[in-house]
Amino acid sequence: MYPDMPFDAVKLKDDFEGIHFGLYADHKLSGVVSLFPQGDVYQFRKLAVLPAAQKLGYGTKLMDYILDFCKIQKATELWCNARVNAKEFYFKFGFRETDDTFFKDGFDFVVMELGF
Repeated sequence: MYPDMPFDAVKLKDDFEGIHFGLYADHKLSGVVSLFPQGDVYQFRKLAVLPAAQKLGYGTKLMDYILDFCKIQKATELWCNARVNAKEFYFKFGFRETDDTFFKDGFDFVVMELGF
């Protein structure tokens, strides 16, 4: 996710409240994503795929999985803080861009939402 930063930089104070998913390829953890529910609204964070495993469809597989998971949980909305340079990826899944933007850790972000 942030390969030039220490591991502790990606830890969140509420990590223990999240639901964490991993994708293994050839017995190696190659991708991750975390879901954080608040009632029937879910936020996903920390979607990341190892650099060597990118462009193999693993990010899409993780997104498909959490979308199905949210539907099973009867979520009404899923949202994320997307890097602006990755928003096209989220458009493929039906997310819409909001007017909420911010800058953090050297990246521009936009809040993106998907209703179920």
